[in-house]
Amino acid sequence: MLESRQQNQTQRVALVIQYIGTHFHGWQRQKGQRTVQEEIETAIATVLGYHVTLHGAGRTDSGVHAAAQVAHFQAASLIPAHRWAKVLNGYLPPGILIRASAGVSGSWHARFSAIYRRYRYTIYTEELPNLFAQPFSWHYYYAPLDEALITSALKPLLGKHHLSAFERAGSARSHSWVEVQAVECRRSGSFIHIEIQADGFLYGMVRLLIGMVVQVGSGQRTLDDFTDIWQQERREEVKYSAPAHGLCLLRVGYPDFPFPPKIWYDTQPYLVMGHKS
Repeated sequence: MLESRQQNQTQRVALVIQYIGTHFHGWQRQKGQRTVQEEIETAIATVLGYHVTLHGAGRTDSGVHAAAQVAHFQAASLIPAHRWAKVLNGYLPPGILIRASAGVSGSWHARFSAIYRRYRYTIYTEELPNLFAQPFSWHYYYAPLDEALITSALKPLLGKHHLSAFERAGSARSHSWVEVQAVECRRSGSFIHIEIQADGFLYGMVRLLIGMVVQVGSGQRTLDDFTDIWQQERREEVKYSAPAHGLCLLRVGYPDFPFPPKIWYDTQPYLVMGHKS
């Protein structure tokens, strides 16, 4: 009787997830590695008594953070969908937090229903290191960075382009077309925040791109040279990947999302620091 009732209660549950990437070897489950997906799946299995697969909106690399990763799972359970966040947080290790959970339709998919992903990269520009900035920013003090030059480098990327110059080896993707929907670079005191939004991202794309625009912002490379490199797909010229801990998956967008903006829209606090007069 209980089994029949549970089958009738099969539901698809969406989660909004935050994690500190330096605690984990990326999002995707990997044999012998501690990953975010596996930790949450283990927590779900502890509650249900059986394993289910957690489907994420995207795969973040080892060391990359998430302010609002999105995932879903399908389960037969009497637990209301909105209660799953609180239940799972009781079983998850430090470094992972479920901000909210909600029921979604059987056709809704965390990955395939998404229309964009947005990342933020944070750079700390003071000469002296700062322990409180260290976990979430790239300490770049070797040369002054001009945020206006970085913005000028990013703007031609808007639109749909072949971006194989910013793709790491080992990608399983069948093509390198990316529709970049928004770019932004802003300075807040000692910090520069760079945001990039696209319909999807190539393997390692954001960190390779940041490594290149920092060369532009520091005067090591011209705007014309940078643009020519990606337009002509000169992958051999892209040699440096920015550190993982400066990168955060800021949010994922959907045309039909059951969560209010306060849950997912802009939940990574800006790092801001400047000198007081």
